[in-house]
Amino acid sequence: MSARILVVDDLAPNIHLLQVKLQAEYYDVLTASSGEEGLEIAKNERVDLVLLDAMMPGMDGFEVCAKLKSDPRTWQIPVVMVTALDDTRDRIRGLEAGADDFVTKPIDDFNLMARVRSLLRLKMVTDQLLTHGSDNDVESSRQLIERLSQRSGNILVVDDHIRKLEKVADPLQDRHSVQLCRDPKEALKLAEKNTDLIIVSLISEKFDGLRFCARVRSDARISEVPILAIGDPYNEANLVRAYDIGITDTVMYPVEVQELLARVNTQLRRKFYADSLRDDFNESLEMVVSDPLTGLGNRRFFDRNMLSMSEQATENKPYSMIIFDVDNFKRVNDILGHDVGDSVLKRIASRLASNLRAVDVISRYGGEEFVIAMPNTKANAAHMAADRIRALISGSPVSIDGEALNVTVSAGVAQFREGETPKDVFKRADEALYKAKQGGRDQVLIAKRKKAA
Repeated sequence: MSARILVVDDLAPNIHLLQVKLQAEYYDVLTASSGEEGLEIAKNERVDLVLLDAMMPGMDGFEVCAKLKSDPRTWQIPVVMVTALDDTRDRIRGLEAGADDFVTKPIDDFNLMARVRSLLRLKMVTDQLLTHGSDNDVESSRQLIERLSQRSGNILVVDDHIRKLEKVADPLQDRHSVQLCRDPKEALKLAEKNTDLIIVSLISEKFDGLRFCARVRSDARISEVPILAIGDPYNEANLVRAYDIGITDTVMYPVEVQELLARVNTQLRRKFYADSLRDDFNESLEMVVSDPLTGLGNRRFFDRNMLSMSEQATENKPYSMIIFDVDNFKRVNDILGHDVGDSVLKRIASRLASNLRAVDVISRYGGEEFVIAMPNTKANAAHMAADRIRALISGSPVSIDGEALNVTVSAGVAQFREGETPKDVFKRADEALYKAKQGGRDQVLIAKRKKAA
């Protein structure tokens, strides 16, 4: 099911612009032309994220945000304030009202989608915490979330310039424990010591920030630590590459304090929520929708989402299914042990989660098998996405106790055809996967279309 985003703005051209940008990424978009209308929609519809204009006549965005965050029906919905204001006081006012992040007009597509993806991931984890228990436990789950949101984090800041390090660290030190490091090799060692967030510069002169991020993601001991990258707003290619490697979020240089605080807060909340789920609720989550090892959806989650996707699919707007399988995984378990095997599976899951769209349904289907359903996607586009991920995995060895382990995956792709059930599509994708394995592994094949009888 696609994420639903509510856009609230009093100007129709602004609403249309955001609607077009978001629908191009396959999000469902609801719109409201006033604060009052936006509040009613948020209370009565399923909403995963609110994009809220700060300056509106009547009830402005700050008041709307405060009301959303104080209402037990809407407090958990992330809010992004959309504003043309550069005054720090207005950003502080937005944070005080409960805003989770900011986007400044004129809106940059890359920055907008980064904010949307980051906060939708936070919303997903929040929902898991809230729905873990019975209806009687919702209030206790909310109290748990509020306690976790107030926790202090252990933050590692990596840059080659001491003044830039101090500028990033200063606004964080009142609440968090912050370590500064100018040497990327030393930073990798420090990251192993109970680190909750890594902030790394991609514009350092004395080391390659992208290479450092890749090292973090390839080390099983720290691969799940969120990475907030400080990037150059004029070097979008570098930022795209950073997301391919697996960073979690970005903040642009020169760093604006309120944006930094908002991004840090989001990443720490998401990590603390996820840690709580993993530590306390693994058994129940596995029974419901989440795979406890990788954090992806499980088989039940996938099958449930496929019912909705298949109902909406048509011959002109089909979905495609991809089945990934780790090559020679039994040998990894037999020779290196199940702990290493688990690390490999978590690495594959991380690659899938960070290199697919938020609208795609990603699950660990069983053992070393992962399955993805991509709505409104034809087989050739799904093949391109799958092959890009396959190349990323095969090109980045997994580091286990200082040793590099080369891992490859094979995949089969099948596109929905009129009259097919999800099981039919799965069967054809599985047959393509089998042929990829038989044909030498480390490749992606598209299922052939069945001939009419």
